[in-house]
Amino acid sequence: MPHQQTQAIRIQTQRTNEMEHSTPMFLTSSFCFDNAEEMRAAFADESDDNIYSRFSNPSVQEFTDKMVALEGAEAGYATASGMSAVSGSFMAILKQGDHLLSCNSIFGSTHTVIAKYLPKFGIEYSYVSANATEADWKAAIRPNTKLIYLETPTNPGLEILDIAMIGKIAKENKIIFIVDNCFATPVNQKPIDFGADLVVHSATKWIDGQGRVLGGVVVGKKELVKEIYLFCRSTGPALSPFNAWVLSKSLETLDVRMERHASNALYIAQQLENHPAIQTLRYPFLESHPHYNIAIKQMQNGGGIVCFELKGGLEAGRNFLNNLKMLSMTANLGDTRSIASHPASTTHAKLSDAERAAVNITAGLIRISVGLEHRDDILNDILQALN
Repeated sequence: MPHQQTQAIRIQTQRTNEMEHSTPMFLTSSFCFDNAEEMRAAFADESDDNIYSRFSNPSVQEFTDKMVALEGAEAGYATASGMSAVSGSFMAILKQGDHLLSCNSIFGSTHTVIAKYLPKFGIEYSYVSANATEADWKAAIRPNTKLIYLETPTNPGLEILDIAMIGKIAKENKIIFIVDNCFATPVNQKPIDFGADLVVHSATKWIDGQGRVLGGVVVGKKELVKEIYLFCRSTGPALSPFNAWVLSKSLETLDVRMERHASNALYIAQQLENHPAIQTLRYPFLESHPHYNIAIKQMQNGGGIVCFELKGGLEAGRNFLNNLKMLSMTANLGDTRSIASHPASTTHAKLSDAERAAVNITAGLIRISVGLEHRDDILNDILQALN
């Protein structure tokens, strides 16, 4: 079988009679049948024929198939956004009376779904620290724990969780295990190899890589993906064929882009680590990172995010952002263009002060999504803003 990155380039929808080299977009809401029996069989799930683009679409399937190959999964389903992949997975798997166990350091919108909306359906939840030990994870499991969920690296604090350790606990207790692999991407980390049952992504980030479209995907065990597909097919968070086509083309360059993102990020982290304006700095492949040994075990490189805590707190953070000349201030990450953000006032603003403190989101925390510009231009803009 070809290497996974080759599959990300060579997997394509079957060529049409036009003999195109690059896959066309299938911009259609529905699909036709030659006869009534074919249509009946499709609606009875006796065939894989496309019916309606809310259910399936060739452009969406091509993107999904590439993600399945990259993650080493059995099956997958693509959605309109990363959050629809996350929430769709929760709602398809969990029921009233179930318990979800999660790392407490997660994306702000994921926290909102878990803490605000799941309880409305009678689903319990609890959090453990990103620094929790194996004993802590085991102690947090309840008789009704159905699902373990985590991000690694976490957003925005870049904590690294031991996927293999948590995966072993999940398997021993017959608990479904989901990993959000958005920050690492499948070319850098493959959670399924370490015991994950499902992997979710916001494809809007590094997978698109140019800040153009929204998208999400969940891949993993076939029987679990089928449940998610059936839920999403009925509730409607379908990925548009146009966005799927863009994302599928993006996957052809993901490997080389992430190599450059990571090399730029490591350089930036090394140059800034001892800067007098910075209290602390984190990057997974710096030996100073508290989870460095876990990172090098399960990741190919440190990824494209650097975060640091400025001395001077909120005021220092505001001044830093206002003094930037090249880096963008925007809500996205994973772009070709470097981005600076202030999580406490943006992506994690809905968390309470105590909740932010628990996941090390302080008033002076800055998250840098390191782009593909020349590394010295990125560094020089950060340095002049710090100074």
